[in-house]
Amino acid sequence: MLRGALVLWLVSGLAAAGLPEKIDRALDSSPAARAAFWGIQVVNLAAGKTLYRHNADHFFVPASNTKLFTVALALTRLGPDFTFTTRVLAAPPDADGVIPGDLVLVGGGDPNLSARAIPYRVGPATGNPLAAIEELADQVAAHGVKRIAGAIAGDDTWYVWEPYAAGWGIEDPKSDDGAPVSALTVNDNAIALSVRPAEREGEPAWLALNPPLEFYRILNRVRTAPAGAARRVSLERLPDSLEAQLWGSVPLHDRGVDLVLGIQDPARYAALALRRALEDRGIVVDGDAVARHRFPYDVPDLERAPAGSDPAPSGVELARRVSSPLIEDLRITAKVSQNLHAELALRAVGKARRNVGSFEAGLAEMRDFLAEAGIGADAYNLRDGSGLARLNLVTPEAVVKLLRHMYAPATRQEWISLLPVGGQDGTLANRFGNGAPAAGKVHAKTGSLSHVSALSGYIERPKGGWLAFSILVNNYNARPAEVRGVMDQICNFMVE
Repeated sequence: MLRGALVLWLVSGLAAAGLPEKIDRALDSSPAARAAFWGIQVVNLAAGKTLYRHNADHFFVPASNTKLFTVALALTRLGPDFTFTTRVLAAPPDADGVIPGDLVLVGGGDPNLSARAIPYRVGPATGNPLAAIEELADQVAAHGVKRIAGAIAGDDTWYVWEPYAAGWGIEDPKSDDGAPVSALTVNDNAIALSVRPAEREGEPAWLALNPPLEFYRILNRVRTAPAGAARRVSLERLPDSLEAQLWGSVPLHDRGVDLVLGIQDPARYAALALRRALEDRGIVVDGDAVARHRFPYDVPDLERAPAGSDPAPSGVELARRVSSPLIEDLRITAKVSQNLHAELALRAVGKARRNVGSFEAGLAEMRDFLAEAGIGADAYNLRDGSGLARLNLVTPEAVVKLLRHMYAPATRQEWISLLPVGGQDGTLANRFGNGAPAAGKVHAKTGSLSHVSALSGYIERPKGGWLAFSILVNNYNARPAEVRGVMDQICNFMVE
């Protein structure tokens, strides 16, 4: 009722006011809005005229608005048709089908070795999350391989092993929010853990993994409680640990709880998945599943290297998988705000442009790109590619400059197609409903962290062309829905 009354008051009281007056009054409409720190800039793209400006040159934590910078960089530097290749290499099998050494699964940065639908569509991912690994195993088996005398090695040396970014919280890597960054990524480097009640009170809860591949040692102390009791489930996994603690209770006949664990070592996990897929096809594997990383101290210069200077895995190619075009993954990254994919895109740019798949190379290329867009180095501080890092700072003015740069005819259509659409898809699917003026008219990237909310992109005005805008909100201490309600109302004002 409170939000409905607020909207009614805004609409009735501001009908005759201009856009600046409407926005000013919206920012003064509630205690939540007044207490927060707001930065806003709105620009008419055709005229190049600033229609509204409020703290536009101040710094804000942008949360996932950082992805606007990363996705724009990848689209511009790599192009929409760029692809990733995953390979399986080994010494040639002998006449009996025996490979004398290791079989190596070589990651090439593909973000979508998973069950996710491509092209993007609204809804959760369904299907077999290990289908891509099984496809590679089928190709290996087709070469007549019967036995592997060595190990299965997951090789992610295509990118430098920098699994976490500076400024991430200690809790982030435990879930899929901060899944480790690896050139060998399977199922977004995450495992779904379902906790369900047993058939009788007092018994341990049932656990199920998806993918159904054991990686962590899970100590299950969740008990089945009487029907109608409270559901309380907690999960703890210490950093760098392969042991997870699970405790609490789920009541009889309850729907249970679904949790997500980030995978500690994605390359080793991928090797485990391939090892099992090969064994399911009757191929004997003598060795274990291991990981091969390239550490930062192995790289002379993390910002640039001569072409061909990387040590490349050797062997006969027994299997290969080429990804969908990059633009399809950038659409997923922007629409659903996929943190890991944004980090992978940044490293892909570093690898392609500077021959080093590192955060540092990606950031160096970002600096050059933003300079081309007219954004000075004094207008931002980026410490990751996804926006999970609270060390990131940008100004609304810098965001709008990026949006104006990407609105150029050469990139406009593809670029705008990547962004969530109000009331239709992505992270805006459930906003701008009930006939809101901005429904279907706002194409924008969201951002959310504790006490941070962001929305930046474009507004399509029925009679006034297109606007570029950035709304960054920091330091609020109210329910996020209250702040987002004011942000959405400002977007509705821009359409009118």
